Amino acid sequence: MSDYAKVNLKEVEDSAAGRDLDVEARLGRKQLDSEHLGVSYLRYGANFRSPMGHRHRQQEEAYIVVSGSGRMKLNDEIVELNQWDAIRVAAGTVRAIEGGPDGIELVAVGANRPEGGDGEVVEGWWVD
Repeated sequence: MSDYAKVNLKEVEDSAAGRDLDVEARLGRKQLDSEHLGVSYLRYGANFRSPMGHRHRQQEEAYIVVSGSGRMKLNDEIVELNQWDAIRVAAGTVRAIEGGPDGIELVAVGANRPEGGDGEVVEGWWVD
């Protein structure tokens, strides 16, 4: 492993492409060749709500809103998000994101995780 790695997150493959969702997810952990850190770019379109939530068994994450606004559902609580808000989410907390009127762009940062990941998708979780 080198002393540093540089990657443009907007050039990383969009892992949400082809899913017919107004979302972009560019996961940079592998491209940064990081042992302990994951950094990703996420974009949710205007008023688009993720159809599923997710949680991690061990990994803590932080999200930083770089543009737009929206909401995040964390277990049973809904939190408003605005540009430059940073929010930490503990392991075990189910979360999902909804873009505001102009959408929302976030950078997500995750810590160490077990080999192969520890994420669990929760389908149909945020419904009105």
